[in-house]
Amino acid sequence: MTRKHRITHGLAFHKEGLFLPGDIYICNDRIVSEDVYFGLEGEEAVTDAEGGYIIPGLTDIHFHGCMGSDCCDGSIEAFRTIAAYELRQGITSITPATMTMPEDTLAQICRTVNGFSYEDGADLCGLYMEGPFISADKKGAQNGSHIHTADTEMLQRLQDISGNKVRTVVVAPETEGAMEFIRQNSGSINISIAHTTADYETSKKALSLGASQLTHMFNAMPPLSHRAPGPIGAAADDGDCMVELICDGVHVHPSVVRTAFRIFGDGRIILISDSMRAAGMADGTYDLGGQAVTVKGNLAVLKDGTLAGSVTNLMDCLRAAVRSMGIPLASAVKCAAVNPARAVGIIKDYGTLEPGKYANIVILNEALETKAILHKGKTI
Repeated sequence: MTRKHRITHGLAFHKEGLFLPGDIYICNDRIVSEDVYFGLEGEEAVTDAEGGYIIPGLTDIHFHGCMGSDCCDGSIEAFRTIAAYELRQGITSITPATMTMPEDTLAQICRTVNGFSYEDGADLCGLYMEGPFISADKKGAQNGSHIHTADTEMLQRLQDISGNKVRTVVVAPETEGAMEFIRQNSGSINISIAHTTADYETSKKALSLGASQLTHMFNAMPPLSHRAPGPIGAAADDGDCMVELICDGVHVHPSVVRTAFRIFGDGRIILISDSMRAAGMADGTYDLGGQAVTVKGNLAVLKDGTLAGSVTNLMDCLRAAVRSMGIPLASAVKCAAVNPARAVGIIKDYGTLEPGKYANIVILNEALETKAILHKGKTI
């Protein structure tokens, strides 16, 4: 039986990065045009947005876990916990991130992801491989004992096990074999520069060979300097390179977030959470990639004080960007919904409110509080 659902009296997000008054029309699990909608038979459900904002469900392409579970746990139960929590926050599609781990651990994660689905959780659209192809000098909270040289055959083995679910792989371009790895794989996978000591020229070469993204920009890489612009300067000059930002109020100062938006614009920034298993949990000590992390408030650190991911989900990062950092809501939504879906190749089905897309929709009130969440047309 056809399920019809109309969302009325709201300001609807448009992919260009603005809000306009208008209704959203849903048939079963997809958004449809007004003409198609009124040509369909079936009972109609109506949701009144009451002047609020109608936005696409968010896509977090880089986070590790939440609610006590982590991607590296590699179990169906962990992925179900993660997917359920993310969906309840209005994050309706995800590509959880691995850590720098042994290949057999990564293989188990890939094995679990292959064929995974969970109706009561966010859509698991793939994996983000953060490591092991990184620099020991900028490993951050990654476990240095498992760092590996860039290895196309290893990546292909993992891709085969996952059923081609690895969407993004990170690499430090200055490390042994990295440039050849980028050249070999950039046509088939999103390659992001990460955990790196690379200078400007090395980063430019990596981008010219097909790298297309910076992982959690400003973190675990050389800073932008007037004489040594490093990866950030190279990405700015490239014109197409996407850059990730963690807007949790800890990883990047609000002034620097605003500066990043001035340099890159809202067409090239991807908001991520980089959250770990402590997201949604009380203060305490938690595990991240086999290392102990102490969490207090929204700060998560290793024993030596190194930042160890965030404990803030992507929807709360979006709110912080708007409320505390002065980023326009339409720009923040574009960077948390449209751009990430485009970066990992799922924009055909996700990221905007256009007809044909999955009806993954969030309604926010004027205070940016969540009033309703729809996942594939069903209100949760």
